[in-house]
Amino acid sequence: MDGLESHILLCVSDLPTTSATLMYEMYYVYFENSSSNPLLIRRIEELNKTANGNVEAKVVCFYRRRDISSTLIALADKHAKELEEEMENPEMADLPEKQKHQLRHRELFLSRQLESLPATHIRGKCCVTLLNETEALKSYLDREDAFFYSLVYDPQQKTLLADKGEIRVGNKYQADITDLLKEGEDDGRELEKLEEKVWDPNSSLTEKQIDQFLVVARSVGTFARALDCSSSVRQPSLHMSAAAASRDITLFHAMDTLHATGYDMTRAIAALVPQGGPVLCRDEMEEWSASEANLFEEALEKYGKDFTDIQQDFLPWKSLTSIIEYYYMWKTTDRYVQQKRLKAAEAESKLKQVYIPNYNKPNPNQLSNNIKPTLVNGAASAGVPGPLGSGQTPGLGRACESCYTSSSYQWYSWGPPSMQCRLCASCWTYWKKYGGLKMPTRLDGERPGPNRNNMCTLMSKQCSCTPHGLPLRHSGSPKFAVKTRQAFYLQTTGLTRMARRICQDIIRPRYLARHPYLPVNTAAIKAECKGLINPGETFVQFL
Repeated sequence: MDGLESHILLCVSDLPTTSATLMYEMYYVYFENSSSNPLLIRRIEELNKTANGNVEAKVVCFYRRRDISSTLIALADKHAKELEEEMENPEMADLPEKQKHQLRHRELFLSRQLESLPATHIRGKCCVTLLNETEALKSYLDREDAFFYSLVYDPQQKTLLADKGEIRVGNKYQADITDLLKEGEDDGRELEKLEEKVWDPNSSLTEKQIDQFLVVARSVGTFARALDCSSSVRQPSLHMSAAAASRDITLFHAMDTLHATGYDMTRAIAALVPQGGPVLCRDEMEEWSASEANLFEEALEKYGKDFTDIQQDFLPWKSLTSIIEYYYMWKTTDRYVQQKRLKAAEAESKLKQVYIPNYNKPNPNQLSNNIKPTLVNGAASAGVPGPLGSGQTPGLGRACESCYTSSSYQWYSWGPPSMQCRLCASCWTYWKKYGGLKMPTRLDGERPGPNRNNMCTLMSKQCSCTPHGLPLRHSGSPKFAVKTRQAFYLQTTGLTRMARRICQDIIRPRYLARHPYLPVNTAAIKAECKGLINPGETFVQFL
């Protein structure tokens, strides 16, 4: 049992993985926090064992389009259009509407938000990559569990920003290479303006003389720090001042001075100690205070090497150049080495992987296969599948809200209960993974629903219907618990009844009766009716 420190056996439910899986840090995984909502997509940062023996995953959050506001979605669409123009790739324009719709489900938005979730809620692995302009977007549709992102979402500020970690690949990021000069051809460029000589290795000074000059420069730097009040506070001891004076900034200044004086040792030493006192050279490591250094380490722990966010949220008074320069100097210090050792020791004590076996558990939204059809308020109850193993929906069932199929080995209730919608097994898996339906729904305004025009057709194949859609009892059939509908009387005006007769070419009553959800232009019908009758003519004969 000693192996349980690094291998924890977990049982997952509802959405089974294809096989038993090992979950490691930095994996992109599905998490389930609701039986009816789509799965969450997270990146595992750490795996921790709690005091009660459970395993928690510290994760980075990714958001879907459905999780952000419509204003930000419009902004994301604008960014995608600009990116498409930059890529000069016409594939998006040629994609069918169905694939464009499904491609939106593959887009995610990275966030800097961290949260801890129980590892028992892991439902499988996925793949999330930063969108690259050299990639074909259609390739994501060809791969299962593949997602992309290009924008960063801030859940607190409700903003979208471009990810700063983009790798610049493409034609516009390549260097312009000049044509190869022919033999004997003149370059024609002023080389003095293209480069500057800062050191001559063929000077008259020997290596020993250069080293002696550098020792003098360090001594002058130590003396300059002793005279400077702010430096004496930061380096109260002679040892610390000498160490600061031996940094690269002092040596660079000494070599620049030597080159500027033509490698004349006497003039170079005089330049180190001008009339106003010794020259003091300090780099970013020496300029920063202890409190600023602590802020930087805290920001680096939170944001990583995202120096723009570090500047905005922690060190706005520092320039971006100063922060980057300090980072690379900080990596040469003993403090960085100590922190690296501490993190390595912590990593050794943490879980490295979590074993996820294949385990199935029924989803609460799963519709039972052995429930008899019932009536609710006089209408067939939606989402009632056929007998077990039949693979067919009975006459009272609804078609799949996504793919229109009426046959599935398993059905799931979907959407608000009042809408009485359901999904087949394939579309339910798609909904859980990608957060949408395979086809645009009537809620998107792009197509009629599957259960409007064809419901009576589906029902007529298997049962007899009254004009109101109520099932008729046949001999030997079970009794239905019918709840009586509330009766009402619709009284129409005489002009309306007359219009039905004389404006049949516009109204098309038979067509509208078969398509009850199509809008009727009543204003045009009224105008046509008034134009056909004389003002003084009575319409009693039409009633």
